[in-house]
Amino acid sequence: MDSLVLIAGIKNVKGYAPTMLQPALKAPGALLRDLMTQDIVVMPGVFSAISAVSATKAGAKALYISGAGITNAALGVPDIALATLTEFAQQAAAICQVAPIPVLSDADTGFGESLNVARTVIEMERAGLAGIHLEDQVSPKRCGHLDGKTCIEPQAMANKIRAAVDSKRDSSFMIVARTDARGVEGLDAAINRARLYEANGADAIFPEGLGSEQEFEVFRSALKVPLLANMTEFGKTPLISVQRFRELGYQMVIFPMTAFRVMLKALDDSYSELLGSGTQAGLMKSMRTRQELYDLIDYAEYNSKDHLWSQIVTE
Repeated sequence: MDSLVLIAGIKNVKGYAPTMLQPALKAPGALLRDLMTQDIVVMPGVFSAISAVSATKAGAKALYISGAGITNAALGVPDIALATLTEFAQQAAAICQVAPIPVLSDADTGFGESLNVARTVIEMERAGLAGIHLEDQVSPKRCGHLDGKTCIEPQAMANKIRAAVDSKRDSSFMIVARTDARGVEGLDAAINRARLYEANGADAIFPEGLGSEQEFEVFRSALKVPLLANMTEFGKTPLISVQRFRELGYQMVIFPMTAFRVMLKALDDSYSELLGSGTQAGLMKSMRTRQELYDLIDYAEYNSKDHLWSQIVTE
């Protein structure tokens, strides 16, 4: 069996150091589904390959690619559907090459209608992902915790889900249907939409923008498929622990921008200090050292492989 599959199946991969770039996992969707049968799957949000390496080495069993993280980091613009499918798929492929664990990705609204959704599934599956989530907003979409959103008609979203399901090459690739209807049409309408999406083949449901533990509980009681909870900060959802989501019966919980926000504050502080003082001396204790960075990215392993491949073979 592929060694990476064995690694991804280990219950705790903390301390595992991926060496060199690797082909994407085989059947990552099946690995994610298996993890969900064991316990709630905690997915730290990542937005680049280096953030994925960091999260993996910290012990993550699965990862979540934040669309806002990709858009903010790569383009420096708001999360309003300005990033393209090509940019999303490129980042996903880079992440999947260095993270030997299942990765679920944001795919916004599918970058268009049903035919566009079909291509989105093909490209994102090719990148090595375990699955994607699609949302039922009108494009250009908005952050799920902002007001002023508009949802497409429920049947139009159902059509997208059918297109996504039909376009899977690997049946285990997960199609997660996100509904933003709670903040637009109310909780009952969001549940009705979720039931329709489930009936049209969604593998899991992502109820966005819920406002209380009680709402998460009501949503859980109304549906049979796996549910994904978004534990973002500074939004409509109060801070809820993984343990509480476990008790509520959720199978996945994402922390999409937690590390990004911490990183951004550190960036702001470091640039202010550098430009204000004219030296980085006051920042040295806040830095990863050169050796720590090299250890994180397995620099020595790359040198070892290069040396091995450079040996002259005469027979």
